[in-house]
Amino acid sequence: MILAAGRGARMQPLTDHTPKPLLPVHGKPLLQWHLEALQQAGVGHALINTGWLGEQIAHRWGDGLHSAHGSLHLQYSREDLDFGAGIETAGGIARALPRLEDTFWLVAGDAFMPGWQFDEAQRARFGSSPLLAHLWLVPNPEHHPQGDFGLGADGLAINPASCGAAQPLPETLYTYSGLALLRRELFQSPWCDIPAGNPQGVAQPLAPLLRKAMDAGRVSAELYRGPWVDVGTPARLATVNAPDHSHHYL
Repeated sequence: MILAAGRGARMQPLTDHTPKPLLPVHGKPLLQWHLEALQQAGVGHALINTGWLGEQIAHRWGDGLHSAHGSLHLQYSREDLDFGAGIETAGGIARALPRLEDTFWLVAGDAFMPGWQFDEAQRARFGSSPLLAHLWLVPNPEHHPQGDFGLGADGLAINPASCGAAQPLPETLYTYSGLALLRRELFQSPWCDIPAGNPQGVAQPLAPLLRKAMDAGRVSAELYRGPWVDVGTPARLATVNAPDHSHHYL
């Protein structure tokens, strides 16, 4: 599942008439980098949730990408049509859940990770584990120096809000990259109280669910040190598109 339903308010005025996932990065829409990586990994199906100007995203790729690399068939969860706007991360996943497999990739449409390769063998290994989520963390960028989660020596993610005498706060916290492997169970009781399929369009973020599962030892993580940019502002978009940065990605 690719998250593409955000309003992109920090990107205004660039997103006033263009959804953020369609903004160009090195000659192609930001979202297309993920689509091509999925296609090259042999992933056959992906679902994109849409919110602001969602019709442009659905029109841009239609039923999928088809080339010598194979076919990536696309479906859309049109939160813009169903509810008038995006319903946040967990709300959007819960809405799309009936169309997702038991274990699935999740990637944020505004995370630029040009060197990333999806590994279906890793998804299979995750599926045979008791974990509810596996996260890719990155070193903290300048705009998010405080980080999000810790990473234990046992490979489990650490919720800093639950640290105390029994589990001291890690010396280093890392930023969640927007990339994860997830299990459908995470969006069911006791982790999530949104009804199946989210018929009412309950808006809910993902982080509280992850923290609850971390406290139960059900979330693993690893550090990703490849190229990664949260393309969240016009300045970051301009930086990543600067000619002297292109050699990092092409």
